[in-house]
Amino acid sequence: MDSTLATADDGKVRISIRLDRDEMDAAEEAAYRKIVRQVRLPGFRPGRAPRKVLEARLGTGYIRAEAMQDALPEYYQQAVVRHDVDVIAPPEIDITAGRDEGPVTFEALVEVRPEVTADGYDELTVEIPNPQPTDEEINSRIDALRAQFSELETVSRPATDSDHVTIDVVGSQNGVEVEGLTVSDYTYEVGSGAVVPEIDENLRGAKPGDILEFNARHPDESVEDLLRFRILVKEVQARILPDLDDDLVQSASEFETVAEFRDDVTDRLAELKTAQVRMLLRERVSEAVAGLVVADVPEALIVAETDRRLGDLQQVLQNQNGTLEGYLEATGQTTEELRDQLREAAEQSVRLDLGLRAVAEAEELAVDDADLRAEADRTAERMELDPAEVRDRLDRGGGWSSLRAERRKAMALDWLMDHATVNDPDGVPIDPGLLVPRGDTAAAEDVGANTDDDPGKGDGSGEDLD
Repeated sequence: MDSTLATADDGKVRISIRLDRDEMDAAEEAAYRKIVRQVRLPGFRPGRAPRKVLEARLGTGYIRAEAMQDALPEYYQQAVVRHDVDVIAPPEIDITAGRDEGPVTFEALVEVRPEVTADGYDELTVEIPNPQPTDEEINSRIDALRAQFSELETVSRPATDSDHVTIDVVGSQNGVEVEGLTVSDYTYEVGSGAVVPEIDENLRGAKPGDILEFNARHPDESVEDLLRFRILVKEVQARILPDLDDDLVQSASEFETVAEFRDDVTDRLAELKTAQVRMLLRERVSEAVAGLVVADVPEALIVAETDRRLGDLQQVLQNQNGTLEGYLEATGQTTEELRDQLREAAEQSVRLDLGLRAVAEAEELAVDDADLRAEADRTAERMELDPAEVRDRLDRGGGWSSLRAERRKAMALDWLMDHATVNDPDGVPIDPGLLVPRGDTAAAEDVGANTDDDPGKGDGSGEDLD
């Protein structure tokens, strides 16, 4: 097979492919063997009819037409791999010579992924919460421990959040008491939101002897009729927390002192907040770089991504013993409305894909073969497949290019996260070291090194930065 590649109009390329006589003879022989097993001819056992007899029955051009239908897509795929063409849509195939006999020449006109720019990617500014735990957050975690050993004490003041009130409740709808919403001597924690928000709103500030009457929306949003509540407040009890001392810490944890316990709470909370903030940073940076792609994106990419998301939804529903039809009925949507909803997120995803590719190209981020093989092995491990089998599939299907592109996009996103200006909601810059997962000393030093005014280009090492 000989093939050439040329640029065409409208974001397409033209792949010209020539198959010699031997290749077409082999394709025709394979087509004959397939057809002869499917066609029953009088006097011949299945698969035994001679080719000339078969051609006399089906027509002389039938086998060749079947051969081209089977072989041309395969040779087209080989040419795509050979020329490393990043196709995003099915090709338009045009047989230019050899339709009836001899060598075959055909052309494939196919749309390819566009190369775009993401101007300003090296000057991104994003806003996220500061990952350092506040004293209020730390004290709240500590109070959670104290609450396990707390006692309730009757008070005469108005009720506030976390107080426990003893109440008689009558809940009705259209004048009829509702089962489950009418109860006497019920203990309720103010602010818990256990029934409907209106209960908490009315209990805040209430005193023993108060009678509260109000309407509330039904917890089931499909029910339009309002609920009517009548609540008698009988008692207010405050939660009394024990003093935080070494004795309490020793009885409730593995630590000996309050200082040790507080340090552990602080470290655990910082670890949790760092992980959460890093996820948010990744999301904000992704949104920002996607917004830098102002060029029109190919419709084929948006449609493909929309289809993928719809397929993922169907798979989730199937795993939950549901159907897409049932989901549409429950949400009151049509298939077209659901696709429109998915399309918006799909276009954003496509812009992110193109933006990350642009950054990887601009920063000359490279993935070496060893890193690529390691990624293939990790994929095989996740899929519980033989690594050699996965590599063979990548060889045959040209999957190494796609895998390399995915690794470069991951590196580009890591580069952006390391080099973006990150501020808290007050506009105060966040120390990059605070965004590194706890215990990752090497990464912390690397982040500190990337805070120079001139960060320079990526090193192109292909090192896994995750």
